[in-house]
Amino acid sequence: MSSILLHLVPSLAYALVGLVQWHLLRVGQRQPGGPHHRNRIGILLAVALLTHGCVLWHDMLDGNMLHFGLAIALSLTLWLALLMYLIESFLTRIDGLLALAMLPAMICAFLPAILPGSMHIKVDGWAFRLHFVVAMLAYSLFTLAALHAVMMAVAERQLHHARLSSRISGLPPLLTLENLLFRLIGVAFVFLTLTVGSGVLFSEQVFGKPLTLTHKIIFTIASWLLFGVLLAGRHLRGWRGRVAQRWTLAGFVCLFLAYAGTRFVLEVLLHRG
Repeated sequence: MSSILLHLVPSLAYALVGLVQWHLLRVGQRQPGGPHHRNRIGILLAVALLTHGCVLWHDMLDGNMLHFGLAIALSLTLWLALLMYLIESFLTRIDGLLALAMLPAMICAFLPAILPGSMHIKVDGWAFRLHFVVAMLAYSLFTLAALHAVMMAVAERQLHHARLSSRISGLPPLLTLENLLFRLIGVAFVFLTLTVGSGVLFSEQVFGKPLTLTHKIIFTIASWLLFGVLLAGRHLRGWRGRVAQRWTLAGFVCLFLAYAGTRFVLEVLLHRG
């Protein structure tokens, strides 16, 4: 019961942020990014992130041991993605993205209460710390990029049908969003490259055993290739629009399956750590 109450706090905090954001958009506030409303949303989100961060700290750290698993990984990924959104929001008005992200944030913040992690990893050595940090940064940035791609797809469809909702009408031009999407993907690709490289070069230091070809490795490399091709296509062929969105979502699905998919099978279906 105490665990449920503990994780309910950040989940409800995200729900409050989402309700306030949806209200501002729904009542026709065409300028929700104005100073007053942006400050209100920013403060609410900062409080929600602080609360969620404290719960994550409690969930994950136990001396020099790292408690980890599917639910905690998803929770941490969404926390980092929203933290990066908060930083990004100071530069670009993307209010619709926050409304889109609140439901998965609510779910992921509460998930460790009902699906606690089953892995206990000794935090020892710089190789593991490097691999863990860059991997989580890559996952969170690609999560944010995937949310961008979904938001852009919705905006394009509404523009095509000449019917803009209040969630979309306040967004920057699609070209601005597209440039922002590729900046996110470019930075995330660097972190994913470091993740793959550290896993391959320092497998024994990171995982305690030589590198083996598992489903996780296959999906991670597939994701790396998809995002690499997308960036090359953007640079060489000027890929944009739906092509860029589809490649982004395909790469994200592979990356999601690389860890979350394998952990779901082990923890939920097979009940193994």
